[in-house]
Amino acid sequence: MTEFLYLLKTFLFLFAVIDPVGSVPVFLEATKNFDYATKKKVAVNACIIAFFILLFFIVAGQLIMEAMNITLPAFQIAGGLILFLFALTMIFGEGKPEGEKHLIKDYSHVTVFPIAMPSIASPGALLSVVLLTDNNTYTLPQQALTSFIVLLVIAATYLLLLAARKVQDKVGETGILVISKIMGLILASFAVQNILSGITEYFKLVN
Repeated sequence: MTEFLYLLKTFLFLFAVIDPVGSVPVFLEATKNFDYATKKKVAVNACIIAFFILLFFIVAGQLIMEAMNITLPAFQIAGGLILFLFALTMIFGEGKPEGEKHLIKDYSHVTVFPIAMPSIASPGALLSVVLLTDNNTYTLPQQALTSFIVLLVIAATYLLLLAARKVQDKVGETGILVISKIMGLILASFAVQNILSGITEYFKLVN
């Protein structure tokens, strides 16, 4: 039961921070001139690229942090602050969909930018996977499980992109914006928790 709860909690959090629903309008705008077969190819390639970007940070993020002599509390606090600011843009800004639509300059090369990154593999997602796979906090099986959960979320993202038009028709632009802001609130909560954990660890405080 404990493992199931960990799996569910991690999946819901990563789903919130990657925010696949928020990527739907971005995908539709970026591929509006393509036929269905091309859209499908863009969706699968973008998801594969995003997954390997996230996997790279899962594997190398800890090594980079240790090579720079960055302590876990420092990374938790700094990462938490950045995630919190990122979450605030999701909550109070124009929202992920509108913000990322403006990044589209060349409609013939949208697979990597902005669909794979920053729409799917966003800065918040990159920081989150590093925090969720810290060697000092999580065991190797837990890190492997987190990597698998990332794959599940990316798979869910792919399915949503394939059904992007139906999702937007059902939920609407306003509904997608509301969902994106809810995801931002969840991310803000996680960010504050990491800041508090970093402060607690640094000052050796008792919870």
